[in-house]
Amino acid sequence: MTNSQERETLVSRLSEIDTSQIPPDGGEEYNRLIFESSPYLLQHATNPVDWHPWGQQAFDLAREKDKPVLVSIGYSTCHWCHVMEEESFEDPEVAEVMNKLFVPIKVDREERPDLDNLYMTACQIVTGGGGWPLNVFLTPDKAPFYAATYMPRQPRGEMPGIISILTKVGAMWQSDRDKLLQTGQEIGEALVRLESGPSTAETSLSEEPLEQAFELFKSSFDQQRGGFGKAPKFPMPHNLSLLLHIANRFEQDEALTMAVNTLQHIRMGGMYDHIGFGMHRYSVDAYWRVPHFEKMLYDQALVTMAALDVYQKTGDDFFAMLADQTMTYVLRDLTLPEGGFCSGEDADTEGAEGTYYLWTPQQVEEVLGHQHATIFCTCYEISEEGNFEGKNIPRLEMDLKEWGQWFGVNPEELGAVLEDGRRKLLEARKSRIRPHRDDKVLVAWNGLTIAAMARTGSLLGHDEYLEAATRAADFILSEMRDEQGRLLRRWRRGRTAIPAFLEDYAALILGLIELYQATFESRYLAEALQLAKDMQNLFGDENGVYYDTATDAEQVLVRKRTLHDGAMVSGNAMAATALLQLAAMTGDMDLEDHARQILLASAKQWNDAPTSSGQLLMALDLALTEQDVLVIAAPKDDPEGTKMVKAAREGFRPQLTVLWHAPDDASLAELTPLVQDKTMLDGNPTAYLCRSQTCLSPAADVDQLRERLNS
Repeated sequence: MTNSQERETLVSRLSEIDTSQIPPDGGEEYNRLIFESSPYLLQHATNPVDWHPWGQQAFDLAREKDKPVLVSIGYSTCHWCHVMEEESFEDPEVAEVMNKLFVPIKVDREERPDLDNLYMTACQIVTGGGGWPLNVFLTPDKAPFYAATYMPRQPRGEMPGIISILTKVGAMWQSDRDKLLQTGQEIGEALVRLESGPSTAETSLSEEPLEQAFELFKSSFDQQRGGFGKAPKFPMPHNLSLLLHIANRFEQDEALTMAVNTLQHIRMGGMYDHIGFGMHRYSVDAYWRVPHFEKMLYDQALVTMAALDVYQKTGDDFFAMLADQTMTYVLRDLTLPEGGFCSGEDADTEGAEGTYYLWTPQQVEEVLGHQHATIFCTCYEISEEGNFEGKNIPRLEMDLKEWGQWFGVNPEELGAVLEDGRRKLLEARKSRIRPHRDDKVLVAWNGLTIAAMARTGSLLGHDEYLEAATRAADFILSEMRDEQGRLLRRWRRGRTAIPAFLEDYAALILGLIELYQATFESRYLAEALQLAKDMQNLFGDENGVYYDTATDAEQVLVRKRTLHDGAMVSGNAMAATALLQLAAMTGDMDLEDHARQILLASAKQWNDAPTSSGQLLMALDLALTEQDVLVIAAPKDDPEGTKMVKAAREGFRPQLTVLWHAPDDASLAELTPLVQDKTMLDGNPTAYLCRSQTCLSPAADVDQLRERLNS
């Protein structure tokens, strides 16, 4: 029996349970995960496995029971995580073995990227590879001694079945424990060595890493279909943005061509949802035709930023439309009433991958009628034989102009017909069972999306995106901090948890910088500067590279520092970028020094893996470039001042930041001395362009400003 205090705690937590996750018959038995907020953990709350959430209580129990720990890490929109749950974790026989031999722990990798990063590195040391679901066997002291990814229920080829693996590991724990403990010690020592950092740091920054990255991108570029390397192909949009930086710096048209072609093929292929918009996770083939169907929030943000970069560089509306459509998807399907953005959508519906997104010609004809459906199916490759398991993923093999020529009609007229069909099919698709939506709000992913929303709204003149970015930023700043102002990583249905990581602080700062430059609300610049100070105090290190976890966070085995980009960009790279931008906007050289220290200590990363260092190399390019600051002195929202801002955004100028100094905005002058002497001349809006702290003569109109920008 529980005591009265424990009972009160249980009653309180029971009232907060997400009842939407409970099966309608109410007849299931629940394990401890039923008290968690993570959608991923709640998905496993009815498993017969005696799951524990991550916490010291589970490890104390393992020590008391003299059992090893099995930590299983995944996320709620992961297809193979679902497969392993259905095959194994819902199987009573597997559960019996797990419960008898181990203390099982479930971890949501999106909530705890620190644990995922640590044990994924251990898995790579043990097996040479990694992926999700990730299953790691630990001692009660949290040291990993064995790891695997997906383990099938039954033996498959050379892969043993999960019961065989569990039984052998459990037997070794009893009969040959010293060997397992020794293995755990060796893996732990390897993790420490990996985090020891480079023996020497660079003393100066140069263009050479950017040149090396360009050569590597060229050598692996797919000339036929865009992208890099062979299947599977991941979009890695931040690498496409890096190619735009390289194109600018070295006047390299080939770098621009690689970025343009890749984005075009991604948008036209099956990787992109042609009916409802938004980008799927990756392509299983080399032609961007067949996706893995999950949609992640950070992918939407990063592809939007890359599309806007290409749009500014080329002026091609195709890429403006790509950004606009992607943000339309986020606004429609991933935005919560409270203001935050959801983490993503699942790949699976009705027990199969991609069901929600597939079509047959008959289904299209039922919605559009025969004549309209014939045109739509021809353009989007929807056939009787199908292009994916007997059904069809809509995709374009030719662009609208080429299809117009093929049909012998005006492309604009054809485009109107296809858009009308798309809207009708989207409406019809709403009657289908939707994929599961992971509705937790993560600061890092929201920070990137705030940046993408704000920049799209500003460049394309869409107020609804600016409003969405503002609501999201205000939500995070008001609801996802503790009483001391410390950021918390996750919010879901009113519950916040987990001290935020470096990537959360850095991404939110980048989002607030973009939001300031879109709205010119000084409070967002003030918040960005305060968060930058907090970031330095919580994550900074005398060796330059910041830690992923803060001084006040749980430390497990080793305090890691990440420089490489994965699906999410590196926290250190985002931090360096943000600090450089804030230094340019305020003239604070301490901020620039911190950024340069990160970059100087990062040489080994970009030398060893340039193509996995996209965001880091963009920060390097920024550090090597003379920074331009444009100060608009004008009343807030003045039409002439707005025209000046619009002129500044004509063209791809990553080195340019914009400040708006309104006569009645005293707060901005307190944040940055760069605006203090920038006033309207003769009572008219005036633009001041400064480069490396040297200002050109003031521009009294848009034409004069363009001359200075292009000089």
